[in-house]
Amino acid sequence: TVVHVNAGAAALVAAIVVGRRSDYGHASILPHNIPTVLLGAGLLWFGWFGFNAGSALAASPIAGLAFVTTMLAPAATLVVWTFLDMMRSGKPTAVGAATAIVVGLVAVTPAAGFISPMSAIALGAIAAVPSYLALIIRVKTSLDDSLDVVAAHGVGGTVGAILTGVFADKALNGVFDGALHGNPGQVGIQAAAVLTAIVYSGVMSFILLKVISLFIPLRATAADEATGLDVTMHGEEAYLHGGGE
Repeated sequence: TVVHVNAGAAALVAAIVVGRRSDYGHASILPHNIPTVLLGAGLLWFGWFGFNAGSALAASPIAGLAFVTTMLAPAATLVVWTFLDMMRSGKPTAVGAATAIVVGLVAVTPAAGFISPMSAIALGAIAAVPSYLALIIRVKTSLDDSLDVVAAHGVGGTVGAILTGVFADKALNGVFDGALHGNPGQVGIQAAAVLTAIVYSGVMSFILLKVISLFIPLRATAADEATGLDVTMHGEEAYLHGGGE
């Protein structure tokens, strides 16, 4: 909640306050390098085992549980996301697969050490749907969230945190049960935590952005944006266009 839901709320506010890029909605903005996107998603998945399982701070059964759920939930998200892509456009996409992996990792993070492996599969599968819909809705708006942080981290984190209150199993985690194991009140606790994080992060992000804007601009000038920040900030171009080898 304090990582992903917080990031989603902050990204939403920042995207609104800073505004969209000058060519957003008028020019096709394509992924920079799809093989690198997939490599990055794979590295994230690999590193996430340390992130979730390592949170147990010991080589314990809870760490083992977190490791397994961190494997299964994104796999389920990936499968469902692929079918959603196929139903919508007739073709699964590589960038969609990478996005699905991140959504699944985000969603299982609050639940990793609290739910069973089978519940992790269910959680990952469920999380794919709202995040996918949020991404589709965002495309139809003027919100320039270039990395889809709101859809992947904000929505995915919210769904994962709330579903933790549904699937948690005290027999495994030793802390609390969720709604499926006789404790429906945990869903309300999870939802209250999520709502608190959204409000706090949204309000504070807005205040901080406004304070920063009093001292430095929040975005590049129109001329710098048109030229490209590689040139205006670094004095060099990252890539050669045209006649280079």
